[in-house]
Amino acid sequence: MKLFARGKSAKSRGAVAPAGKKLYAVGDIHGAAAPLDTLMAKIETDAGGLDAAHVIFLGDYVDRGPDSRGVLDRMCAMKRDHPHFVFLKGNHEAVMLDFLQDPDEMLEWLEWGGDETLRSYGVSGALSRMGEDLSTDLAAAMPQAHHDFLGSLTLTHREGDYLFVHAGVRPGVAIDDQEEEDLLWIRGRFHDANPDERPDLTIVHGHHPTRKPVDAGWRIGVDTGACWSGVLTAVAIEGGKRRFIST
Repeated sequence: MKLFARGKSAKSRGAVAPAGKKLYAVGDIHGAAAPLDTLMAKIETDAGGLDAAHVIFLGDYVDRGPDSRGVLDRMCAMKRDHPHFVFLKGNHEAVMLDFLQDPDEMLEWLEWGGDETLRSYGVSGALSRMGEDLSTDLAAAMPQAHHDFLGSLTLTHREGDYLFVHAGVRPGVAIDDQEEEDLLWIRGRFHDANPDERPDLTIVHGHHPTRKPVDAGWRIGVDTGACWSGVLTAVAIEGGKRRFIST
């Protein structure tokens, strides 16, 4: 699949979702379980039931907020009950997985919100214990379903003229050639892309918190800092129309 295509682009004609699908892309949750419950109730009402809603979660389920474990419980339940939902990987899931594999090399995770995640699993003393001990305790405290869920996350998802990804894409690079680091971490180089190097698809992403969701036409940002603001946002896309739903 090419990201940069010749001819009339999705941007010039207006991006369109597949006919008959109600898409909802949810921004960064970061341990904010209560706003997640509120937003999912709103999506259920808006779609006329979750079976009719095609929900794409854009990653960053863990860290910073108070209940990362509770959020992953909800993710696992939704993955089981709604197999048409899509769950993307965020940079915080990537770092958490790295910590579990090589804690001494990834102690920075504790400063990026990992301390709060450990506490949600009942693992204490993060700032005074060895990384290997913390990693061992975390792995033991995590249900197998959480391990399986984190291992199943994907990097991108496409629906019609929309590409869903956690952070964004590197301008000028085809989707098949994108590197995981950019898909999970990129910010300014993506946000400031010149018009002639912007992707043919409309990119829906999180990763970069803003007070309000952003619709720049060629990209849509839905990270509204739920762990700090209590405001969790989704973009609802149906046909050629899109709008925001927030807590």
